[in-house]
Amino acid sequence: MGVSHLSNPSDQPAQRWSRRGVLTALGAVPAAVLTGCGGSADATDARGPAATASVKSAATKTPVITVSPADGTGKAAFTSPVEVTVTDGTLASVEVSGNDGATLKGAFNDARTTWTSTRNPYSGTKYTVTAKARGADAQTATFTTKSPGETFVGYFTPEAGSTSGVGMPVSINFTHAVSDRAAVERAITVTAEPAVEVVGHWFSDTRLDFRPETYWAAGTTITLGLRLKDVEGTDGVYGVQSKDVTFHIGREQISTVDLSAKEMVVERDGATYATYPVSGGDAAHTTWSGIMVISERFKETRMESSTVGLGDEYDIPDVPHAQRLTTSGTFIHGNYWASTSMFGSRNTSHGCVGLHDAKGADDTSVPGYEFYASSMLGDVVVVKNSGEETVDPANGLNGWNLSWAEWKAGSAL
Repeated sequence: MGVSHLSNPSDQPAQRWSRRGVLTALGAVPAAVLTGCGGSADATDARGPAATASVKSAATKTPVITVSPADGTGKAAFTSPVEVTVTDGTLASVEVSGNDGATLKGAFNDARTTWTSTRNPYSGTKYTVTAKARGADAQTATFTTKSPGETFVGYFTPEAGSTSGVGMPVSINFTHAVSDRAAVERAITVTAEPAVEVVGHWFSDTRLDFRPETYWAAGTTITLGLRLKDVEGTDGVYGVQSKDVTFHIGREQISTVDLSAKEMVVERDGATYATYPVSGGDAAHTTWSGIMVISERFKETRMESSTVGLGDEYDIPDVPHAQRLTTSGTFIHGNYWASTSMFGSRNTSHGCVGLHDAKGADDTSVPGYEFYASSMLGDVVVVKNSGEETVDPANGLNGWNLSWAEWKAGSAL
């Protein structure tokens, strides 16, 4: 094999090349390619040892990892995510763990040069960051977040692990007024099994209730998720709770009080369970109408008229079988001081619904005892034909008096 002709750009007389000479010249080409791109062998060789050292230095740079908050920070902010970055390398792994036993999850960017936690660190917590770049040893950093200056909590009803009637809403009362209602409501979840849509409704800047469109189904399990820790409810005031609590719905009991007929019909799971003669508020002290939910229960309790703005009209130290229907003081309770004949015939109370009962609250044969024994917190009592307006939905656990559209309009989300 040989070359018959090579161009001669210098216009010098053409030289004749031997077969061996041509192969020698061609054999020099790969040597030039190995030493560099875009130049001749002679040009590359001219760069000498210094160029070679520079290439090696670039290839052996040590990755530098930076953590924010910085290593050793004692009062780090808890309102921003944790970030880990690397220069001159890529991140292989990042772990962030707190002294509370929890870990912070996060995600890398596409180039794996930055890792960012998916949520902010908790306040008042010491964190250890362990980060490793590819081809390098793991590095650690620690920081401690500061504690919030002012805090709030939410007290919830019903109690964890309790069983309630089908009318029981999940009601949360906050210890500090909330201005960022959306942030707080977003941090609270209420779920049900069997599943149903549950929506929050703000009655005030300190009270948020949750309910479905209609009463809970009997046997429902409800889970309240509170993720209020470090949520800023108002300027400089942060939540402290991070927990899940579960409660249950028992059988369905709905009692309808007709104060025109002066009778209460109790329905259990859709069937009539009992019927009792009752007495409601008189013409000067009419009983609220509407849907009410039993929110407190007392085998015996003192009732004093001055506590409900009625002066010294009555003071009874041992009212039997009292069950609260409104915050303002409406109860359905036993009554031993009125004659038996009054129940079912006249409305004579100061606004409560009364059933015949016995002093001492131990006589199991009287209606007051029987109804109390059959009831539980969260049971529904519907009052009609009382001559009074519908109770304010915020007066007790009585949000069922709002339509579903009205209820949803009270959500901040």
